[in-house]
Amino acid sequence: MDKQIFSKIRAFLGKTQKQTAQLMGTSAKAIESFEQGWRNITPHIERQLYFLLSQKTIRKEKRSIACWELKQCPEHKRQKCPAWEFRCGQLCWFINGTTCNGETQDSWQKKMKICKQCEVFQKIFPPDF
Repeated sequence: MDKQIFSKIRAFLGKTQKQTAQLMGTSAKAIESFEQGWRNITPHIERQLYFLLSQKTIRKEKRSIACWELKQCPEHKRQKCPAWEFRCGQLCWFINGTTCNGETQDSWQKKMKICKQCEVFQKIFPPDF
């Protein structure tokens, strides 16, 4: 996640830097540093920010479609996937270890490259996030 997207999400959530810091469990100085580009945004901060954003956007949808339905994953692949195990069909992008594109995604950075191209992620988040 780059600093512009971080700032856009914070603005979309309607939070100040101080409020965002409280939500993220970090300091206001860290939030300022992320937005200025002085510090890299850590995976756990990115993950939390996307989670909060998803909670604002998912609730606006009338019917949610689970990722395994949308992607038409066969039963044997579903059973190996944590998103299916925990019934998190719209939060598959949030859970590490999912079996997207036929292989287990074990790193947040690699996973997000795939997720941002996926229709499940794109249905939840506005295009500029």
